Amino acid sequence: MSLVTTHILDTAAGRPAAGVGVRLETGAGEPVAEGRTDADGRIRDLGPETLEPGVYRLTFDTGAYLGPDSFFPEVTLTFRVADGTEHHHVPLLLSPFAYSTYRGS
Repeated sequence: MSLVTTHILDTAAGRPAAGVGVRLETGAGEPVAEGRTDADGRIRDLGPETLEPGVYRLTFDTGAYLGPDSFFPEVTLTFRVADGTEHHHVPLLLSPFAYSTYRGS
């Protein structure tokens, strides 16, 4: 399993958000990995099996999913990796005018 995984739930539609592009980068903006959510709104294989401790960010291309006039054309979530061998699941709950996140398992 990848060290970093994510999923997106479209809370307005009540279903997973499929086909959303996601980038994983270091805090300095160096690319680490990228992927696209599957039919279940998940990316199970994003990122390497280990990461150096530090700050990372996931950037979600929400504009492509919500449409060209979306209020949030992109959502970036910044998080810290303290243990480079521990799994980090970072989900996104999305609607047209709000989003939230949490550390998942």
